[in-house]
Amino acid sequence: MHRGVGETWEPGAPGVLRLPSGRLVRGRGLRHGPVEGPEPGLGVYLLGEEPPVVPWESRWVPWPDFRLPRDRGRARETLRIAWERAGRDRVEVACHGGRGRTGTALACMAVLDGVEPGEAVAYVRRHYDRRAVETPWQKRYVRRFRAD
Repeated sequence: MHRGVGETWEPGAPGVLRLPSGRLVRGRGLRHGPVEGPEPGLGVYLLGEEPPVVPWESRWVPWPDFRLPRDRGRARETLRIAWERAGRDRVEVACHGGRGRTGTALACMAVLDGVEPGEAVAYVRRHYDRRAVETPWQKRYVRRFRAD
């Protein structure tokens, strides 16, 4: 069995967001270094430059700091895959700081999980980080994100 495949995060572990369906996904800031404990089965990295190689399956979404994804179709597809996998595997979503891009991606995953787009930022701020989703255009991106 691969790392984190077939296993989910512990509820209440640092950075772990529980979506309404019960799916668990971990958000984090890469600048804080590695996290103690189990490794993800899938990591989604939201960075302006290609991320370092990790020993688990990973996907890179080119996404400059304080901005939006360079390829919104790729971002949408990757977040859908991450959301689907979060039901059965440990999925990690991370950017440099763990708030803006990560919070935006987690809010989009909440939309995929059934949260109304206009409520998703508040949901992530309540259950993940009160300062998640840092810019007006990131908030607008989430409001316009659709589950279908």
